[in-house]
Amino acid sequence: MGKLKVAVVGAGLGGLCLAQGLHRAGIEVTVYERDAALHTRPQGYRLHVDARAGVALRDCLPPELFELFLATCGQPGRGFTVVSERLRLLHEVRTDPATDPYAPQTLSTSVNRQTLREVLAGRIEHRISYRSELTRYQVREAGVRLHFADGRQADADLLVGADGVNSAVRRQYLPHARVLDTGGRCIYGRTPLTPAADRLLPAPLRDGFMAVVGGRIGMATGLVRFRQPPEQLAPALSPTADYLMWAVTGDGELFGLPDDRLSALPPAELHALAQRLTSSFHPDLRQLVALAAVPETFLARIRTSEPVPAWQPSRVTLLGDAIHAMSPARGSGANTALRDAALLCRTLVAALAEDRDLVTAVGGYEAEMREYGFAAVAASREAEAAMGARRGGPASWLFRRLGGRALER
Repeated sequence: MGKLKVAVVGAGLGGLCLAQGLHRAGIEVTVYERDAALHTRPQGYRLHVDARAGVALRDCLPPELFELFLATCGQPGRGFTVVSERLRLLHEVRTDPATDPYAPQTLSTSVNRQTLREVLAGRIEHRISYRSELTRYQVREAGVRLHFADGRQADADLLVGADGVNSAVRRQYLPHARVLDTGGRCIYGRTPLTPAADRLLPAPLRDGFMAVVGGRIGMATGLVRFRQPPEQLAPALSPTADYLMWAVTGDGELFGLPDDRLSALPPAELHALAQRLTSSFHPDLRQLVALAAVPETFLARIRTSEPVPAWQPSRVTLLGDAIHAMSPARGSGANTALRDAALLCRTLVAALAEDRDLVTAVGGYEAEMREYGFAAVAASREAEAAMGARRGGPASWLFRRLGGRALER
């Protein structure tokens, strides 16, 4: 292939991980991000990271940034617990104490999404072009031409759409690919772990991720207690204190507003709605929601991709939510996107070293990515479909919906 120039659209976790791996391998890469900065929009708080993320980040990041990632992870939990809205124990799963939660092959802990994104942007800031909203692209004889909303253009040998569930690249490349709205809605919040909040934490939550079932409304909760404060490890990392992530979740119809009005609610009204939806919960849980950082409350619609049959490979490809968006129910979205990034990076580096055809190499990546990516979507959809089990009891519904794993956002 000779030299290779890669354009990545989207500076999310998968796009930045791919850029890190390519840059480390000496491949020219530019990331085009429509936002003005990494902090422009709320994109979630706590993520559960597993071995898929551990191996991908180890392989793509320079060693010092991988160590920074590990240092900024949260303290690992020791289990997963399901409780009733009155905090009665319903189900408990404990982790194997002999497993190293920070080893790449057995990674199992939490991270703050924004901190991880900042780590992934480290040392490649000059490769990120902000305020670059892709409107369309043209496949040419020897590459791809990108067109942006402000009239700029850019050329590359390969275009990678890492631009999320609303991917502009996917809309043009695979217009038949469908993303379905499951009807599920989540109000996400973050409660700083002040001494007052810390005293309210139920014992199961101190030990790990905790799911609360309450009729047809549930709440997912998880702590992020940093191993070390991010800002003390690197000046480029935003100051972030320990916190509780909570997500009030249920069918959209239960939120009491039509979707257009629900989506337009400001943070203060979303926070008030979360309080109303959890009004029957244990007083400690209600108080933890009340102590949230109200301006940081936001709504998420739960969407999922339909599997797409194999397509003819080209100089355009996709990774992460741009091709296999999934419910956060099994904590797989971010982990799968990072796995995509590492696989595509490894494939391109090997093809370049062996002087193999670029499009053939991309086809190999896509074949493998489709297999495990849509398998993860199917597993997530099974958990989401289990909402129907609520007729057999709310504990069954939420436990199956969460799939025994942490909500990833």
